[in-house]
Amino acid sequence: MWRIGYVPEDLREQELVSVGGVTRRGALKALGAGVGGFALWPYLSDEGARAFARIQQSQAPPTLRFLTPAQYKDLDALAEAIIPADRHSPGARAARVADYIDLLLSESDEETQATWTDGLSEVDRLSRERFQASFALLNAAQTTELLTEMSKHERDPQSGLEKFFKTTKEATVRGYYTSEIGIHKELGYKGNQHLPEFVGCKTVDGEPCPHCGQKP
Repeated sequence: MWRIGYVPEDLREQELVSVGGVTRRGALKALGAGVGGFALWPYLSDEGARAFARIQQSQAPPTLRFLTPAQYKDLDALAEAIIPADRHSPGARAARVADYIDLLLSESDEETQATWTDGLSEVDRLSRERFQASFALLNAAQTTELLTEMSKHERDPQSGLEKFFKTTKEATVRGYYTSEIGIHKELGYKGNQHLPEFVGCKTVDGEPCPHCGQKP
C-alpha cells in the first residue's frame, strides 16, 4: 500500500509519488512560485510564529486554539499522508504541521474557518460512511482509497471535498517548509555563516571567472 507522497525504497530516488502526493522538490517549486492557493495563503502573525516555534521546540502535546481534538487528529493524519517521513527527513507530523494550521485558523476570518470546519466534517463523514471509523484511525489501504477519491480532480477540483483536499495540501506544504524540520532537516539550511574572506569564484586554471569576472 502506498501513502500519499510515499514511494518504495527502490523508486524513491526517482521522486515518483502515489496519487495526490507531492515530492519534496515539487512542493518547493510550487511554494516558491506562489502557485494556486499559495499566493492567497496568509502568513502567521509574529505572535503566531513565536507560538509555532515554541511548539516545535518543546514537542509538547497540542494546545489547540481553534480545532477540536478530533479535528486535529484527522488533520494531523491527512498532513502526514501528504508529506510523510522518509529516509531524508521527518514528515508533516513531526514538523507539527497540524499545529501550524490550527494557529493560522485561529487568526483567520470566519469564512476561512468555516471552510476548514466544513471540509474536516466532510472528510470525517466520508471516512465513517465508508469504514465506520474516523480518518485518523484508518489503516493504510483505507487511507489510500479515500485520498485517491479526494485527489482525483486535483488540477480542477469540482466538489467541496476535492477543493478542501487541494487547500489542505497547499497548507501542508506551506507549514512544512515554515517549520524547523522543513527548513533545517529537509532543506539543509544551516543559517548565516561568518566568512573571514570572500573567496569568490575561480576557474580551475586560475583565470578570471568567465561569468562574473572575479580575478584569482
